Amino acid sequence: MSPMPESPAPKVTALRPLPMLIFSSRWLQLPLYIGLIIAQGVYVVLFLKELWHLIGHSFDFSEQQIMLVVLGLIDVVMISNLLVMVIVGGYETFVSRLNLKGHPDEPEWLGHVNASVLKIKLAMAIIGISSIHLLRTFIAAGNLGTERAMSYTQTGVMWQTIIHVVFIFSAIGIALADRIANEGNGSNGEARH
Repeated sequence: MSPMPESPAPKVTALRPLPMLIFSSRWLQLPLYIGLIIAQGVYVVLFLKELWHLIGHSFDFSEQQIMLVVLGLIDVVMISNLLVMVIVGGYETFVSRLNLKGHPDEPEWLGHVNASVLKIKLAMAIIGISSIHLLRTFIAAGNLGTERAMSYTQTGVMWQTIIHVVFIFSAIGIALADRIANEGNGSNGEARH
């Protein structure tokens, strides 16, 4: 069986100056992505600090205190995951290809990411982060009216719950709008890269 001949690379045409300037402006986002990488480094430091705090107080803390610290660690990890999605997916979608085809560590979702998929993934990540915050609030809200819950009020808990529900409805709205747009374009709903 003879190997399939490779298809010729598409011919790259030179752009006129104004379109070239507009197209090249996407590289202005590079410092933003580098800044997000630095922010992720800060989250790694925060995670290690909280983990050290948990280890140092593992015999002093109550089960509820340990649960709150662990939820804080999960929150940091979820925010870090969100950062990775924004950095990798945003760079791949809006700046330049990463050319990871065949790399064993290529994220599974990267092969079919586009702006719509990225929006939905980000909305779902924000809901996950909001869920962790809400769970922490509900655990602490059990102490409403005591000195241990001085920073929580019934109104604050209510508003945090309302905001979480708004996040959920927003994500549903984004997904529905994307589905309607894909059906209107004659697409079967699969993301194209």
